[in-house]
Order: sequence, then structure tokens, then C-alpha cells
Amino acid sequence: MSHDGQPGVRRVEFVMGMPILVDVRDDPADETAIDALFDWLRLVDATFSTYKEDSEISRLNRGELALADAGRDVRDVLARCDELREETGGYFDARFADGIVDPSGLVKGWSVDRAAAILEQHGLHNYAINAGGDIRLRGGARPDPVWRVGIQHPGVREGVAAIVAGDDLAVATSGEYARGQHVLDRNGRGSSNGVDGAAARLPGDDDPRRRARALDARIPARELKPWRQADAAPTTSRSHAPTASPTA
Repeated sequence: MSHDGQPGVRRVEFVMGMPILVDVRDDPADETAIDALFDWLRLVDATFSTYKEDSEISRLNRGELALADAGRDVRDVLARCDELREETGGYFDARFADGIVDPSGLVKGWSVDRAAAILEQHGLHNYAINAGGDIRLRGGARPDPVWRVGIQHPGVREGVAAIVAGDDLAVATSGEYARGQHVLDRNGRGSSNGVDGAAARLPGDDDPRRRARALDARIPARELKPWRQADAAPTTSRSHAPTASPTA
């Protein structure tokens, strides 16, 4: 049991430019599994970062590395991005018009799913991984039998628009309420659908974030129920059990 009185162990490390929280509720928890998880995420960052000059993605974009010579993970991820471009009618696209490729919209969720598999391989089955709002959950927030995830209200900074619960979830959100306008439509323009936020929740999904982003860019405003102040739960909704209620 950890020092906070909850079973298992909690750890936060700064990887891929963001804090990543791993909350394991198995007791005892094998911390070598968490070490392996963060080693994997650091490898992903070194391989896929668009900010690191020596990453394979940066080298591909500069023409210093041929796709055929890239690592298997890079080839697989870019192939999946191409599939998703077709599946979403171009609303999810990792390629810019000038040929630059940026698979970040898929990589974070994909890497979190792989990270979860590492925990499973070490016999851990009750955990939450939160990488900047891309969340993968299994089992329960022991002693609770399930995990609960608060969806941040896009118009009320300290509000929670909804809470989802389950024992096998992949959760992600996309919108402009946190980072400003960063969601582009298929013509490369900022999304103009009037959507303040979008959320996707699919059990076992390896890339819910790309679904949320495609949703954010694709759905016309007239087809969405507008967010209202009344939709926001009070801030205390998050404070009942903060480690058991990650927020997307």
C-alpha cells in the first residue's frame, strides 16, 4: 500500500512534453513494470517527436531517412494514419500539403495503449494511465470496483460536463478550450464548426484521440447540442477521489 493509504502505487513523470500519471491499484504493485512503461514512452518520444532533431519523424521530414529504412513502429503508425485518413474522409490526416508528416494525433493514444499492455504483461490489471488527457483504464480504482473519469467542461474552467465510469475504457477529448485553435479541417484551416469540445469513449480503443479530433473537425455545429453553463457539474465532483477520477 502506498503512503496515501490507497493500494498500489502512483507515479508521475514528464515525458513527451507533458506530465504522465500512472496509477496502479494492484497490491503489491510491481514497480519494475512502471519502469518499463516509462522506458517505452521515452523511446516513443525519441522516435516520433517532431521537436527532436534526431527523431525518425524529423529525419523523414528532412529527407534524411527513407520510409523503407525507418523502424517498424514508424512504418506501422504512418500506415495506420493513412488508413484513418481514408476512414474519416480526410478529417484525420497526419500529412500536410507540403509533405510534412506529423502523426502526433495518433501516436499518443497508440503509445498509451502499448504502455497498458506492458502493465498487463507484468500481471497488473487495475490501473489508470493519463497522458495529457489521453486515458487508458482497466479494472478498478481499488477499493472501488470501477474507474470514473470527469470530462472537463469546455466553457467552465473548473466544471465537469460529464462523468463516465467503467472497468475497460479508452478516453480522449479534443477541443480548443485548453490549447486554443489547433484543430484543422481537411482543408488545413482552423475548425469553424462552433464546437467547443468533443469527447470519444470506446472500450479498448487504441486511438480514441484521433476519433475525438475527427469528430471535432467534422460535425457541423447545428448537429451538436450546445454546451450550457447548467451542464457543468460543480468542481467538487472531481474532489471526491482525485486519483480515482482522472480528468480528460
